Amino acid sequence: MRRLPIAPHALPPRRALPLAASSRPVDEEARPRYAIWEITLACDTACGHCGSRAGRARADELSTDESLRLVDELAALGVSEVTLIGGEVYLRADWLQIVARIRGSGMTCTMVTGGRGVTAELARSAVAAGIAFVGVSLDGHGAAHDRLRGFEGAYAHGLAALAHFRAAGIAVTSNTQINRISSPTLEPLLEDLGRAGVRSWRVQLTVAMGRAADAVDVLLQPYELLELFPRLSALHTRAAELGVHMTAGNNIGYFGPYEDQLRGGCHMVSCRAGISTLGIEADGTIKGCPSLPSEAWTGGNLRDASLRDIWERAAPLRVMRDRSVDDLWGFCRTCFYADECRAGCTWTGFVLFGKPGNNPYCHHRALELARDGKRERLVQTAAAPGTPFDHGEFMLVVEDL
Repeated sequence: MRRLPIAPHALPPRRALPLAASSRPVDEEARPRYAIWEITLACDTACGHCGSRAGRARADELSTDESLRLVDELAALGVSEVTLIGGEVYLRADWLQIVARIRGSGMTCTMVTGGRGVTAELARSAVAAGIAFVGVSLDGHGAAHDRLRGFEGAYAHGLAALAHFRAAGIAVTSNTQINRISSPTLEPLLEDLGRAGVRSWRVQLTVAMGRAADAVDVLLQPYELLELFPRLSALHTRAAELGVHMTAGNNIGYFGPYEDQLRGGCHMVSCRAGISTLGIEADGTIKGCPSLPSEAWTGGNLRDASLRDIWERAAPLRVMRDRSVDDLWGFCRTCFYADECRAGCTWTGFVLFGKPGNNPYCHHRALELARDGKRERLVQTAAAPGTPFDHGEFMLVVEDL
């Protein structure tokens, strides 16, 4: 039996990081319209695919006063929507105060939850504080979701949370990670979401970070996108019939024959981390995207510098503003869409290889390889160390399809 660190202690935040002497026009033009804020790493579930290995609160999470000041800084920087995540949001005692301050500052406040501790009273409190809508994460149907969440009854808790929020008058959405456990159950899951009155359903691939990096057999292989995308197309059609708006996450794509349908007439563009999105960790760490590994992608800490200075002058937040085709490598460097896509989701590729610029989870890429009778398979060469937001190392094997 493998013994895994179910709820490891988070590493101390990186502090006193250098900032550029001044901002550039491109830094001042970029503005975070959307912020995702982990207000605590504490969680009441130990999901087997959790990238942050949530469970224990961070050792020195922002105080209530620090959090409220951060809300003011977010509003001043031009953020229009703040999504609160965890861990589990409601495990922080002052979460409703934070919600109320966000709403009072003129920003939309939303949240994502696993739903285990959601009651009718909690849902009504969320409405009173100003939550606009709630996303409940359901990663597969029934037993598949329970297996990933690590306890029997997790799926029932998720459906109950949707019902509580709807009864309180909050619009509900759902988020689903696609992997080898959840993928076979997407069709019955969608039917349940339709019955639950879910307004929109966002799907994305499980990424090899945190606990998911400990279970590589659960991750889809890049060549499995060939089978997945026709199913996503059919699911999109069925979702419309049910009145559910199905959307594709940032690592679902790119440029294949279903892109138009899945993205509503658009196609995936390059990573928006540090361009229009902002990630915040509970201890004041600032990143361009909340999912990026903290060790390599921390731009600064709110206890050392203002949010504006970190946003405009921190090197890790400038990466996507400056990225060009010359920064790509592997297949992505030679791709027809290289300058438009620029390797897509930075998070997905970085945790595989320890550097950005090459992303094998691409439908166009899988199709191009298949035309030559080839496919790519990922093989783990080093395990993840077992800390929040960690990752292992992988190599790509190109073989006959």
